[in-house]
Amino acid sequence: MRTEPIRIAVLVSGGGTNLQALIDAQQSGLLKSGRIALVVSSKADAYALTRAQNAGIPTAVASRAACGGQRETEAYIVKLLTQYRIELIVLAGYMSILSRDFTARYERRILNVHPALIPSFCGEGFYGLRVHAAALAKGVKVTGATVHFVNEIPDGGEIIMQKAVRVHDGDTPEKLQKRVMRQAEWKILPAATEKIAKEYLKKENG
Repeated sequence: MRTEPIRIAVLVSGGGTNLQALIDAQQSGLLKSGRIALVVSSKADAYALTRAQNAGIPTAVASRAACGGQRETEAYIVKLLTQYRIELIVLAGYMSILSRDFTARYERRILNVHPALIPSFCGEGFYGLRVHAAALAKGVKVTGATVHFVNEIPDGGEIIMQKAVRVHDGDTPEKLQKRVMRQAEWKILPAATEKIAKEYLKKENG
């Protein structure tokens, strides 16, 4: 019977606040069925790499500039995932769209957090502050975050978990982004990661 946790890679591009939420969840015991074994950044100067190093997690950089294009970048990521025996991938603010070949290789093994309640304000072009600006422009009273499986369609995979967040009068995209992160993303990303890791462990143990 398998007792060691599912090995997780987190793919990042920026500050790494969602990565920090996962690290904190791991340290507090909320994330116990999986363990972060690798952090891969698309940018060499991403602060997320510092967060990982501070937590003693191995890091790597897989940038298109260094690798020479999307195909080469994804091939390098696959090599890293194989080397570190990764079983589950979490996209935490990863700003590159993955190809059909890559997502098919890890079917139902890639999770992403999106800062809206899918199917609202999602798909190609909806990322970061753009999502919150679109929500405010539409005048919605409730927004939130979604964790979903990743397939070849941007934000198109099966929904795993969602959490709603109220929109306040006078909100700016920046204010709303912070509230959605604090009240939704940082809660449901670790919870959904634990849920899926636990399911895979259970499956392995019959």
